[in-house]
Order: sequence, then C-alpha cells, then structure tokens
Amino acid sequence: MQRFLALCVLLIPGFIAGYGIKLMRDTIFQIKIWPYEWLWLQFIVGVLALVFGVWFIGGFILHRDRKNNKVAPRFRRTNN
Repeated sequence: MQRFLALCVLLIPGFIAGYGIKLMRDTIFQIKIWPYEWLWLQFIVGVLALVFGVWFIGGFILHRDRKNNKVAPRFRRTNN
C-alpha cells in the first residue's frame, strides 16, 4: 500500500511537469491555451510547472536515498 501511495505522490508532479512542457511547446508554435491571455504568460507558467515538477520528484528521490544511505558523501546530512 505504501508503494502505491508513493507512486501516486510521484505521478501528480510528473503530470504537472508534462503540462509545463506542453505549455512551452504550444507557446513556441504560438498556440494559445484558454486561461492564458498572453503567450509570454503561458510560457512562464509552463517553465514554473516544469521546474516545480522536476524539483519535487528530485527532492523525493533524494530524501528516500538519504534515508537508505545510498547517496554520495557530499549529499549526506551532517548532524552538528
């Protein structure tokens, strides 16, 4: 059950990142999507969605690997 929940948690930011890529692609081809009035706004929202999705997935994987001691020494936390 925990693995299924972890998969669901990772799918949502994955879809958000995919939507960001779609928005940027549509901006390059000058296709306006409904809620966005201007193309530059559509592109910025796409970049933010992509960055958020990749950041969340990367942070999730880093947290999991730190917990299992599978990261390089420079990524390990030091408890001072």
